[in-house]
This record gives sequence, C-alpha cells and structure tokens, in this order.
Amino acid sequence: MRFSLSDLIDLFSVNISMRARSLAGKYGFRDYMVERYYNIFNDWLVVEELLKAFDAPLPKSIRCNLLKVRSCDYLVSRLSDLGFELLGVDWCNYAFKVVKEGLVSLGATHEFLAGMYYLHRGVATLLPPIMLRPSSSDYVLDLASGAGGKTTHLAQLMGSDGVIVAVDVNRLKVRALRSNLERLGVSNVVAIRMDGRKVPEVFGEGFFTKVLLDAPCTAEGLIQVDKSRKVKTGVEDLARASILQYELLISALRSVQSSGYVLYSVCSIAPEEGEFVVNSVIEDCGCAEVVDVPRLINFYEGLVEFHRLKFSNELRKCVRVFPHIHGMEGFFICLLRKL
Repeated sequence: MRFSLSDLIDLFSVNISMRARSLAGKYGFRDYMVERYYNIFNDWLVVEELLKAFDAPLPKSIRCNLLKVRSCDYLVSRLSDLGFELLGVDWCNYAFKVVKEGLVSLGATHEFLAGMYYLHRGVATLLPPIMLRPSSSDYVLDLASGAGGKTTHLAQLMGSDGVIVAVDVNRLKVRALRSNLERLGVSNVVAIRMDGRKVPEVFGEGFFTKVLLDAPCTAEGLIQVDKSRKVKTGVEDLARASILQYELLISALRSVQSSGYVLYSVCSIAPEEGEFVVNSVIEDCGCAEVVDVPRLINFYEGLVEFHRLKFSNELRKCVRVFPHIHGMEGFFICLLRKL
C-alpha cells in the first residue's frame, strides 16, 4: 500500500461538528463515528435512524444444512416442536430468522448437534457465498475462514463437491472450523492454519478459480450484537485494519486465475474498510475490475466519494447493507474479476 499507517490516520481523521458530538453523547458512540455516518448519508435524521437501529437486537438466523437434511420443512417442524418460531428469508429458501426462542438454546438442540443447521449471527452473513456462486467444479479459497460459517455455506452450495481450501491464522478458529466441518458433514474442505498473505507462495499464483475473502475487520456493522463496538475502535485501529485488508485482497487476487472471481466483504459499514481498500487495490495493481453482484435485495450502492476520499465510479457496483434500511447487520460486499 502506498500509504503508511500515519498517512492513513491523517486521511481518515475528521473534524467533529457539534451535532455529531451531541448524537454521540446521546447514543453512546465515539463522536468521529457519528460524523462519518453523516459523511455517508448527508442527513442527520438518517444518521439518528442508524444509531437507533444499532440499539435494536439483531434476530438470530439459521441455515438449514441441505447436506444432511432433505427438506427444510422437516427441520422447521422439529424446531417448532421445541417452541421455536421461524420466519423464512425470501431471498434464501434454506435460511430462517428466529422470531421466538424455544425451550433450549439453539446451540444445544439435538438438531444442532446432528449438523442439521448452522447458527448465524444474522442473515447478512449468508450473502457473500451466494454472490460468489461457486459450482461443483470450482477450486475455491476461503482466505479468512474463521469458524466456518461461510466455508460450510460454500460447501453446501457446491454439494460438497469440488475443492475448498479454508485458511485462517487463528488456532482456536481453525479448531472450531474443523469441528463444524465434521458436524455438518462437509467432505470437500481442506482446513489450514496459515497467514492468508502467504497463500500465493504456498499454492502458486492463479491456483484457484474463485476466492472468498470475508476479511478481518473492526466489525462496525455488528454493534447490534456487541455494543462495546460503539467505542472500541479508534482511527488508528481503522488504519491498521485497512492495511491488513489491502494485503489480504492482494493475496486473494494473486491466488485466483485470470478471469476468476474474488468476493471481498467485511461486516463493517466503515468506507475505510470497504471502498477505500478495493479502490486502493485496483489503482495499485491494475489487475482487477469490479463486476455486478446478484441483486438479491434492494442494496445501498457503493460510495464513490466519502469525506476527503474519492473512488472510481466502478465502486457503485459494490453493495452495502445497513441495519436501519435492511433490518440486518451492516455489511460491505464487492465482487472483483481478475483481468
């Protein structure tokens, strides 16, 4: 990246208005975050709607595991018997929001232990694998797999055929990933504990047909789940996250073959972790273009201008999800094709 950490801290810093300070105090946020939300929406009433939405609880969701369950209706019936009330997701016929909790925890039912479903924080996490559209003939790299929510979703979409290499640097997350692979009956995944930035050196450049990079981030879109994120992240944290995301995205593009696809996402609404990262990579490497994603819902389009930052018009093809607009956790998603 052509920017140093100190350069990014300066670039990401904002002047705080009195209105931002007032709303930040009222809702318990860092004032620079509220000022940045105004830079996104240019409307203080919309900013306050977002702040209120962050205080609302995020409904849990489950993904029916079609590798083990023939009919999701059967799973819904079994969970209904336990007192759960589920609401189908209209753009994903095997996903459900949990409207009412049951007699036991969702992570302790026999159905969960038998691998009949995966428990997600919210439905927005289902979007990246669906948008990547992996097939049974693909070699897919999940570059920052975590505990495997998206890895096992990719495997489900591929019918557990093809090959998925799931990489994460965190030992505990890889242990949880392997446990989830076994529980859900996934057989086409190789799980490796490794720094994702080293993948091209290990596998060779252009080894994969598709890459999913749900990058480590500040998780500013998950304030509904973790209220500490209202004050947890400073500008320096944003700058560090941006540098890591840039390096991982470069690794993803090196790892995918020509004309292959890289799906970049973060559970953050900070443009410094979204459009800025994608724009910097496109400008620096000249090896990728932004392409349209399936319009599963009425997405908020990617930004082309934010604070002192200006981005390519290509980034309008990226999409955003906001709690106050879509009723989901905040997400940024962008599909790239390697030139």
